[in-house]
Amino acid sequence: MKRRARMIGLVMALSLFSVLIACTGPEKQADGINKIRLVEVTHSLFYAPQYVAMSKGFFKEEGLDIELTNGNGGDKTMTTLVSNQSDIVLVGAEAGIYVTSRSSRQSIVAFAQLTQTDGTFLVSRKPISSFTWSMIKGKKLLGQRRGGMPQMVSEYVQRVNGIEPRKDVEIIQNVDYKNLPTAFASGTGDFAQLFEPMASKLEQEGKGYVVASFGKNSGLVPYTCYQTKKSFFDKHPDLIKRFTRAVYKGQKWVETHSVEEVADVMKQHFPESDESILRRVIERYKSQGSFATDPVIDEKEYNHLLDIMEQAGELPKKVPYEQLVDNRISQEVIKEAGAKK
Repeated sequence: MKRRARMIGLVMALSLFSVLIACTGPEKQADGINKIRLVEVTHSLFYAPQYVAMSKGFFKEEGLDIELTNGNGGDKTMTTLVSNQSDIVLVGAEAGIYVTSRSSRQSIVAFAQLTQTDGTFLVSRKPISSFTWSMIKGKKLLGQRRGGMPQMVSEYVQRVNGIEPRKDVEIIQNVDYKNLPTAFASGTGDFAQLFEPMASKLEQEGKGYVVASFGKNSGLVPYTCYQTKKSFFDKHPDLIKRFTRAVYKGQKWVETHSVEEVADVMKQHFPESDESILRRVIERYKSQGSFATDPVIDEKEYNHLLDIMEQAGELPKKVPYEQLVDNRISQEVIKEAGAKK
């Protein structure tokens, strides 16, 4: 009985501790700066506006100190949020949809968008001057993780082009994300779906050639968004606004500056990549409009994302736009920026 009483007491203590953690706001440092624990789904040049906002001091201008961590995947990233190990996460909108549809206890808010297209490219073993999607029929495609947005977009693009995924093309999905370039270079698959800078590095080494863009062929979607718990969003609207304002400054900076200038800022965040790779990647993403030019999450684009998920058989429940997305702060930030001009 005593042991059971101790166990009940421990559970109650842990429950109280969890509540206290959930109610605690972002840490305020001695100089009055708020520290934000931000977890990104992966570390990628795809998120250039965010890194610009960090390097150019836009977050510091808003009194924010960003503690950035790589979540290494959508599931792990969302776990940090629901377990109070992060304040804000940068992840695909589909991750918020999964959590919202599967748990009534977790209320997630997507409040700002960073990227608006898929960021992957189709890589071939040989250069193809006049590529058509029919060329992947009967071939092996080294794909992405099942249930993730890149894979769902790939299947959507295939269907749009008259290809039945897994029937007309064999999709290999037993390779970890970080090992995809090495696996392709070693001979796995006839084609591969890769993010940058992996695709450009293979091109530089003569081991692969970009022949198509999934982002160009799938249309606009709220591909990567900043999300947080509704409780955090409601309790800290001023902090969310300052955060969003800094992101918006980063977006406008990327939009109005050259590929060379953006690539120069990226050196700090990707020291292992040479300058030619950085420029090539930024040029690809800028030319196809991957970087959102403002943080507002568009309803039509959101519904397009739901359609892509549904076609892939990965939509557990149709989460309405207004249930997940709250654009009020993003719209305020844009309106205020316009009034200052």
